[in-house]
Amino acid sequence: MAGATIQRPKGTNDVVPGDVHKWHYVESTLRKIAADFGFSEIRFPVFEHTELFVRGVGDTTDVVQKEMYTFEDKGGRSISLRPEGTASTVRAYLENSLYALPAPFKAYYMVPNFRYEKPQAGRLREHHQFGVEVFGAESAMADAEVISLADTFLKKLGVAGISLRINSIGCKECRPAYQQALKDYFGGHKDELCETCLSRLDKNPMRILDCKSPVCHSIAEGAPKTIDHLCPDCAAHFSELKGALDAFGIAWEVDPGIVRGLDYYTRTVFEFVTTLIGAQGTVCGGGRYDGLIQELGGKPTPGLGFGCGLERLLLVMESSNAPFPPAPAPDLFIAAADEAGTKAASVLSYALRQKDISVVTDLCGRSLKAQMKYADKTGARYCLVLGASEVESGQGTLKSMADGATQATGLAPDDVANLLK
Repeated sequence: MAGATIQRPKGTNDVVPGDVHKWHYVESTLRKIAADFGFSEIRFPVFEHTELFVRGVGDTTDVVQKEMYTFEDKGGRSISLRPEGTASTVRAYLENSLYALPAPFKAYYMVPNFRYEKPQAGRLREHHQFGVEVFGAESAMADAEVISLADTFLKKLGVAGISLRINSIGCKECRPAYQQALKDYFGGHKDELCETCLSRLDKNPMRILDCKSPVCHSIAEGAPKTIDHLCPDCAAHFSELKGALDAFGIAWEVDPGIVRGLDYYTRTVFEFVTTLIGAQGTVCGGGRYDGLIQELGGKPTPGLGFGCGLERLLLVMESSNAPFPPAPAPDLFIAAADEAGTKAASVLSYALRQKDISVVTDLCGRSLKAQMKYADKTGARYCLVLGASEVESGQGTLKSMADGATQATGLAPDDVANLLK
């Protein structure tokens, strides 16, 4: 007796042929826009040493404490599936001496990431992320460029109902005073905080602002705001960013509640958010992390970037009725009327494919009538029927599947190809 059907793991998804062209469209659009902004692609491993994420993402974050897929390999090393792309980009930047290149270093990636969390709309345990990183640029104009890149592809993809929220969370100069203000505030609510937030209170109280617990979230709404505790340099940096966004014509709103969920952020943080998929959801988010490269063993180097989940982006596009191109269809379907036609169709299709023409033939032994129905379902632009008489004469009839118009053609590959182009 056959065993039960095996299903995909919870929190993962299949992209089937009827939908994959949408992914190709989004991915090609993102690659083109990233290139227009001067970004080059970088690729890195699916798994890394766990220490990279503990040091880079932060040991008090939900990602490290609750969400990473971590295991010990056969050599006794602690390995984790990659939960995000920034730490891996920094590791690759340092390990491959990419800091020797002219600054700024600008890279993008399109990769799967893995987080063990409750699956929700557009957020899966295995999800795909488009991200960009810029190393070596301290100016607020770099922040504005990165934000404008995200704004550009969202508009290009026809996404509606998106708003930009920005905030500044300060730097190492002004952060200590703000951290103390948070400790004083949350210290008065110790009896109400969840166990995780109690552990964060002394070490990193900013993480409490990002807690998903309804009680902690409610308490956090009354907490001191980062923008009220900025040093003069951070305040000027934030002001310059707002001015640049205004000059670009990009609408923004200051949201003091944005702190992002990873420890490495400094100064600018931002999110593009939507309400099209239920409760407010982040489509794209990022910011500046000027201390991360040094934390991972490099020289002090400013950095910034963002990540955009592709599953959520596609979901928002569909919810806002953004246009997708049609699925690609074959240029030609070659039907076979008999055994001689079957052999000729196989040889001709191979020759045409070498000329970059997409061709489909029947591989299931269908009748000619069934082949014509199949040809219609493939969406092929043209159909050519081959039998013994066509093979012997070297002539056939090319039929347009759209309007039924026909034209005579020789059966040499160049003859057919010239009519299809």
